[in-house]
Amino acid sequence: MNRVGEPVLEFGEALEIGVRGDPSIKAGWKPGSNAFESDRHEGRRLAAVSETDRVYMRRALRLALRAAGRTSPNPLVGAVVVNDGSIVGEGYHHAAGEPHAEVNALQKAGDRARGGTLYTNLEPCAHQGRTPPCIDAVREAGVARVVVAMRDPDPRTDGKGIRGLRGAGIEVEEGVLREEAERLNAGFISRIKRGRPFVLLKLATTVDGRVAVPGRRYLSGKSALREVHRLRDRLDAVLVGIGTVLADDPALTVREIKGRDPLRVIVDADARTPPSAKVVRGRDPQRTVIFVARDADVRRTNKLREAGVLLVTAPRADGGLDLGAVMRWLGEHGVNTVMSEAGPHVAGALVRGGLADRVLLLVSPIAGGDGPPALEGVPKASDLTDVRVRRLGDDLALEGTLA
Repeated sequence: MNRVGEPVLEFGEALEIGVRGDPSIKAGWKPGSNAFESDRHEGRRLAAVSETDRVYMRRALRLALRAAGRTSPNPLVGAVVVNDGSIVGEGYHHAAGEPHAEVNALQKAGDRARGGTLYTNLEPCAHQGRTPPCIDAVREAGVARVVVAMRDPDPRTDGKGIRGLRGAGIEVEEGVLREEAERLNAGFISRIKRGRPFVLLKLATTVDGRVAVPGRRYLSGKSALREVHRLRDRLDAVLVGIGTVLADDPALTVREIKGRDPLRVIVDADARTPPSAKVVRGRDPQRTVIFVARDADVRRTNKLREAGVLLVTAPRADGGLDLGAVMRWLGEHGVNTVMSEAGPHVAGALVRGGLADRVLLLVSPIAGGDGPPALEGVPKASDLTDVRVRRLGDDLALEGTLA
């Protein structure tokens, strides 16, 4: 519990969360307070922040990552309680409906929380949901100081939690590792502020930018495939188009690692998904959502409903379905993060519609590929920022944020 500086787990690596611990920091060590940093929040200069605060906040972020893919529609939150230079309690939010991170950490700390400092990557909630407001638990625990990485964008709390704590005489510091906290909860922020999930666009290509090679089912090698399955485990949903379903019959489950299966989302305007497809006849067909056009063939849609999947209608657009409407529906139903594993048509439509937030390009060392380019019908170039390049076995992974 006290391994403050242990290496931080990246949120799927491809999202470049950037939450890193310092392996030289040991639990119980009292870092000097001579390392300070100034920050700003809404034009107000913050009090000096010590390296100690950053160390414990990194721990809170790392704890939050443990539940990646499990908390939606809630955010990822970790909390650490420190007293007299040592961690006396810590915890994280495991799943929606279960106790929040602050409550878990304070319960473990018990009486040792009194007079201590609580670190949390998200402002403690001030509203009654499935669980009571966290600020009540913080006040009752007798914590003297709370350090918050970022405010909760949910309008039910946004700033109210901080004001409530200060009103109770608790010192509150905000903005410590805010950028890392915002990257960690990019999906939650996107759903609250934009009404849609954060979308990672995964593309696998040859070196000449093609998406297929005759006679090969997978372009990517074992290491890259394992990375994709790790992302499936950590993101809420995986999306493909009907072309991928008909060509590859993917299961869209997690197999290369131990994890949980994501929600499976199929974009299929004309309801051509076969009832015998793996995404339909899996052990949990209710975890498959198929979006169809309102005028799709009734006989085909009835067969899919009988198979147990959820059918949702969406308007036609862009030679298929309105992907903006698809994303809004997912956002309304609590999906924070989506990884698109779709083919060129859907991938191109996501980029054209401004719906793709980050790109993960897996380039295999194969020349002379077949099929269309990875992004179909994208009329103009889009710059990538925050670019990262790394090797996954023999494959090259290039990722970046779409401008």
